[in-house]
Amino acid sequence: MTKTLPEVRGTLAKERALDSLTWLRVGGPAEWFFMPADPEDLAAFLKGTPEDIPVMPMGVGSNLIVRDGGIDGVVIRMGRNFNQIHIEGDRVTAGAAALDAQVAKKAADAGIDLTFLRTIPGSIGGAVRMNAGCYGGYMADVFVGAKGLTRQGEPVEFTAADLGFAYRSSTIPDGVIITEVTMTGPTGDAAGLHAKMEKQIASRDATQPTKDRTAGSTFRNPAGFSSTGQDDDTHDLKAWKVIDDAGLRGFSLGGAQMSPKHPNFLVNTGTATAEDLENLGQFVIKKVFDHSGIKLEWEIMRVGKKIDP
Repeated sequence: MTKTLPEVRGTLAKERALDSLTWLRVGGPAEWFFMPADPEDLAAFLKGTPEDIPVMPMGVGSNLIVRDGGIDGVVIRMGRNFNQIHIEGDRVTAGAAALDAQVAKKAADAGIDLTFLRTIPGSIGGAVRMNAGCYGGYMADVFVGAKGLTRQGEPVEFTAADLGFAYRSSTIPDGVIITEVTMTGPTGDAAGLHAKMEKQIASRDATQPTKDRTAGSTFRNPAGFSSTGQDDDTHDLKAWKVIDDAGLRGFSLGGAQMSPKHPNFLVNTGTATAEDLENLGQFVIKKVFDHSGIKLEWEIMRVGKKIDP
């Protein structure tokens, strides 16, 4: 593949280990790993890379299991040149690599309420792709537009109407890499918005295993609605509830465990392989279905190859 990949100004590495780049700390290497210098470098690389070579964008690895056999083709990760945050009026424009939490804090400084992003792990590009949400707010509620590149390296722009936002999903076309997102939100007092986020963080830390190696929520809520976290929130058909009802809180398989603190969090206790984690997730899906007839769906992305036995 070395003869067919174009020259780059960024960093292009062969057989780059990915386990250290994911929150679960598991997985095999990327055949090729590219960190573009800027959007122009990324566009030129995509244009010059044969279309039969797979290309996969990767955020900060917060919602990802990379299988133990690694990933064929090229994994693209956007770094510091894609994480700028600019504010003009009530519009917040962030590079795809900007962390959700940083966007929320910068917006709050400017009196713009994007506080629901504060406790969502990951980056803005991924938040758009999965219509991330928390505390009753979703990316679809604040999304104004996005810029990106097609697999052929051509620029493309999207409005909210283009992306078909739904629960934990959007219709971003296959192969498109989001590079920049513009959002808006209600205005508010900066100090009040920061206080609101501090309360959310305290609530999250009290109920979720934030000190453990996890990838956020493992399964989508069967009802199609995320918990608001409010006092009057009901837990009917929440993923954690049906897992708990099936007796799987704290259940372990190899080095993987469903968190005793929050059973919809898959935890690497320290020795888990990607296979352990995925197998435990599949076991939970089966046992919940056997117990309640409810079919859980993965929220965590699983990518790459399994190791042949």
